[in-house]
Amino acid sequence: MNASQHSSTLSAIHAKGVVRRFGDKVAVAGMDLDVGPGITGLLGPNGSGKSTFLRCLYGVTRPDAGEIVVGGARLVGDGVAVRLQAAYAPGEIALYGELRADEHLQWFLRGRESNAWQRALEYAQRLELPLRKRVRTYSHGMKRQLMLCAALAPQVPVRILDEPTEGLDPSKRGAVLQLLQEDAARGTAILLSSHHLGEVDRVCARLVFVQAGRIIANETAATVRERAARLVRLSFASTVAEDSVKQTLQSLGGATLSSMVVEDQLRVSAQVAGEPREWLARALALPALPAPTTIEHGRLSLAELYRELYGVEGC
Repeated sequence: MNASQHSSTLSAIHAKGVVRRFGDKVAVAGMDLDVGPGITGLLGPNGSGKSTFLRCLYGVTRPDAGEIVVGGARLVGDGVAVRLQAAYAPGEIALYGELRADEHLQWFLRGRESNAWQRALEYAQRLELPLRKRVRTYSHGMKRQLMLCAALAPQVPVRILDEPTEGLDPSKRGAVLQLLQEDAARGTAILLSSHHLGEVDRVCARLVFVQAGRIIANETAATVRERAARLVRLSFASTVAEDSVKQTLQSLGGATLSSMVVEDQLRVSAQVAGEPREWLARALALPALPAPTTIEHGRLSLAELYRELYGVEGC
């Protein structure tokens, strides 16, 4: 058994070299990912390739190249083998408005095991969805929850969820996250994309960051917390010379530096190898270092990590 076969056997989702092009645009540029049981978050700015990659995993969009195995089933032909092992909630909402919500759930679950219908009803009840109403009367958030009920109902080892809490108010978002945590506790592998960085931080055991169709970071939540404890961020007036500040701080050693201008301030982040408070004390004692306007250390939120990776603000 070669390494690829070994990883595809052990992973609930195994993707190797997945490529998807739309004309001249490369949406997914050779992505490799292995996902096991639990909740994994797929994060990235709009247009980074997240949704296209999720559609490729489920066989809704055919990849131009690469290998995909989901729940032990290889993506070949019409992809039915994969869809028998996984459930999918798309990011786009396209529902039949004239159907009642319960009728739409039945339509979603056609071909699934008979008791999936009862589980879908239970989830809908927990989310307080009025199933006798027509879908056209539903709000955006209610439609999203209806789709999620259908995706959670089948007894399958893998769920692929594209923005499952998008458009929900905080209380409903919390209820959905509780359902996902319960499902993961039963051994299900859940791969979800989200723009709500705080909620991803709350429920995901692993965070996968995507940019321009490529994975640029794949870390456990524990690793992110460990990085947070060793981050020091100094902000300076925008009139301060960026190169001069970085050269001064680099003279200390013991840290990896990055910088950007945010809201008319120069922000320099230092990932410190040792004790961050000791490094900070040494930095502030440097006579050539301008006085910082703000100092932060010991905590890196997911939104801040998002900004550090992409240079854009997170949600």
